[in-house]
Amino acid sequence: MADEIVNRVANSKLVTLDLEDFYPKGKRILFDIKDWLFEGFVLREKDFRKQAKTFDWVQYQDSYIALTCSTDAIIPGWAFMLLSIYLEPYAKKVVVGNLETLETSIYQDIINDIDINEYKDKPIIIKGCSNKPVPQNAYIMLTNKLKPVVKSIMYGEACSSVPLYKNK
Repeated sequence: MADEIVNRVANSKLVTLDLEDFYPKGKRILFDIKDWLFEGFVLREKDFRKQAKTFDWVQYQDSYIALTCSTDAIIPGWAFMLLSIYLEPYAKKVVVGNLETLETSIYQDIINDIDINEYKDKPIIIKGCSNKPVPQNAYIMLTNKLKPVVKSIMYGEACSSVPLYKNK
């Protein structure tokens, strides 16, 4: 009788964390204010405030918003703050920056909320490949959060992981 094949990975205490599993639902929207500027470059306060007041913000319900200006216009900080006030009742999150900045901010909140006690003294693999836009910063934030409590941290898949850290 042939030897039974044993899945050592399945029987190990190895814990795989896939940041893609934490990816929250909701549209990601890059909100470019250049169209709200006179000739795409000049912010006229009165016109800007009027546009913000009359704009249909409800379309951003349950969305994640990155506020930006794609022209070289100098935008005062209060302009983004004003837009965030209008977006607050609808959007799940609002940041100034691009979509990667938005995803990093989303993941920062998620990782801050992870209870790391369940990973104490365990070997961890942080899964690397994802189909969703998990930002590189999320992997760094998760690694730094886990390092003080875990036995080891690896990156990749159980069959081909790269060791990163081992608690001595």
